[in-house]
Amino acid sequence: MTSLAALPWWQDLTPRQIERLAAADGVAVLPLAAIEQHGEHLPLSTDLDIGLGLLQAALPRLRTGLPLCVLPPLAVGLSLEHRGFTGTLSLSPETALATLAELGDSVARAGIRRLVLFNSHGGNKALLDLAALKLRAAHRMLVVRANYFRFAPPIDALPAAELRHGLHGGALETAMMLHLAPHKVRVEAIDTFPSLGQTMAAQGRTLAPEGEAGFAWMAEDLNPGGATGDARLADAALGARLVGHFASVLARVIEDACDFDLAVLDGAGGVGRTPA
Repeated sequence: MTSLAALPWWQDLTPRQIERLAAADGVAVLPLAAIEQHGEHLPLSTDLDIGLGLLQAALPRLRTGLPLCVLPPLAVGLSLEHRGFTGTLSLSPETALATLAELGDSVARAGIRRLVLFNSHGGNKALLDLAALKLRAAHRMLVVRANYFRFAPPIDALPAAELRHGLHGGALETAMMLHLAPHKVRVEAIDTFPSLGQTMAAQGRTLAPEGEAGFAWMAEDLNPGGATGDARLADAALGARLVGHFASVLARVIEDACDFDLAVLDGAGGVGRTPA
């Protein structure tokens, strides 16, 4: 896997190198994550570790020569639902939206019109939606909203109920952390963490935390310990499979962003750019 230091970081470039990236019609990727509780078996850095791990695994899968840079990660995101737990850091919705929009403004000022927002925290999803539209309206940028947890998982990797209800600190996140950062996982605290969503689904309700009709929730509403799902299903081999799968999807997303015909956003009615 590519090391973090070897990634094409924006901050390692010079102004002229950024200008050359813009002239090559390059893609900028902004990783977004969170620093927040994930139960007692996973660290506060879980979302950040997973996001950067997937990005590291994705870059070697890109076609050779694709013009790309990676912006400094926005490590602290919108984590209001976890603020009842010690250690969680969170921006306000207003600050988070302004920060993301202003970072996008800076990218646009550099002449780059292709921006992939790569997100590894569920609480940031609405933030991405709003910021992407603001940047599209202001700069006619292509702003891709890529939430890895919205990517289709590998077939039969985990039970459907776990994928639906293991939203936080469950098997999926625990498995990837066992692969990416096993030294950070407290294996003795791995357990199953029942969710209110499971109970409501078993009752056949339409209304559920992530159901057909959802409601706003705090993490402790779903489980007093702040985690949900059966982390006992996780192991490092599953984590490696998940990371490889999600990284391949992310690589395709970045390549699609590079190939997208920006004439569509200029009102010219294009349908796609021929890949290099």
